Amino acid sequence: MTSQHEPAAPALAVDVLSIFPEYFTGPLDASLLGKARERGHLRVDVHDLRDWSVDRHRTVDAEPYGGGAGMVMRPEPFVHAVEDLYGGLAHRPRTVLLSPRGRRLDQPLVAELAREPALLLLCGRYEGIDERVHRLLAHDEVSLGDYVLAGGEAAACVLIEAVSRLVPGVVGNTASVAEESFAGGLLEHPQYTRPARFRGLEVPAVLRSGDHGAVARWRRAQSRARTRAVRPDLLEDDAPPGGGGSSASGPGASGRGPDPSG
Repeated sequence: MTSQHEPAAPALAVDVLSIFPEYFTGPLDASLLGKARERGHLRVDVHDLRDWSVDRHRTVDAEPYGGGAGMVMRPEPFVHAVEDLYGGLAHRPRTVLLSPRGRRLDQPLVAELAREPALLLLCGRYEGIDERVHRLLAHDEVSLGDYVLAGGEAAACVLIEAVSRLVPGVVGNTASVAEESFAGGLLEHPQYTRPARFRGLEVPAVLRSGDHGAVARWRRAQSRARTRAVRPDLLEDDAPPGGGGSSASGPGASGRGPDPSG
């Protein structure tokens, strides 16, 4: 039991290894993430990978074996950092390497990661990370999609925000999380607020009717129509509203380039 003088452990603790720790200052301090950290629901510690560099010049990369363009991040800084932070590789939490060759980040994976008490995120740069880091440390390799970024930091920020929103206490209205895009395998329905008429466009009458059943049916139909038009891959079939089920598409390999970001 936690004492009066001892703060409660956060629902989610995240460690990040990056050569650009300053990248995270704005995103982690603003909006929901900043409030979640202040309230103790979320802990995020960003560690400068260069603190575990191999020489006094704080070097973390080297030329690739076999030749080729660019530099590859060495394995020693990553492995030594994990050993120091957790007292050994076997004690590390679920470790995610942000990589364009990884599983595409989707809501089912976000929900899976949100059930973990702690995460370690590995951010690469240059032409990639030595394969031995993938083999020794990474439980998962995760990508944002089929494109390449300059590094893993942007992908790490996205993953932290997506996962944190499912951590109890981070989002005040839990119903809003349950009703969002992908929560039920569909894209979210259109949203409207005041005024009822703006520039010749009116809020649909059903939303102003007070008939909660009709509103629910309208929203479901709109979600299916939008999903079918924009993301048909999320639908199991082309059944009309009220018939058939839907699910998120399975994980796909993503990224074609060697860059370590997702």
